Amino acid sequence: MSRKHLLIIYHSKSGKNATLAQAVFKGANHKDIDIDVHFMTPVEANYTDLMWADGIIFGTPENFGYMSGMLKDFFDRTFYEVEGKVDGIPFAIFIGAGTDGQGALNSIRTICRGYKFKEVQEPILVVGKVTHTIIRKCEELGMTMAAGLECGIF
Repeated sequence: MSRKHLLIIYHSKSGKNATLAQAVFKGANHKDIDIDVHFMTPVEANYTDLMWADGIIFGTPENFGYMSGMLKDFFDRTFYEVEGKVDGIPFAIFIGAGTDGQGALNSIRTICRGYKFKEVQEPILVVGKVTHTIIRKCEELGMTMAAGLECGIF
């Protein structure tokens, strides 16, 4: 059986989401899990990365009650190239928010419904400072997605 592929796409301007993304990446690369993980920004990623992925984790700051412009640009650039070819891919979300993160969360979910992705984990919404507890939750998000892909649960 071939190794599964997890794509982590995140945007960070202040560094908060980069910290969260690193924790997600660390969890996804747990020593007992054998999958391939690509870790990149929305600027670096393109439709071929979506075609490669068996699962995706999106990370974004909340900007004006919405996802980052960079993540939105990624969605805009890739949708038509993969339409109908990525149906059912499992995904999860983490958001570094200034208010409650709901606007960013809702917008990502709406777009992912257009791609026909399947949300498989509860999102992580981080309002305020990043704590050790938050870091651990992000590690668990990555680890759970990776293990779920490897075992065929997702």
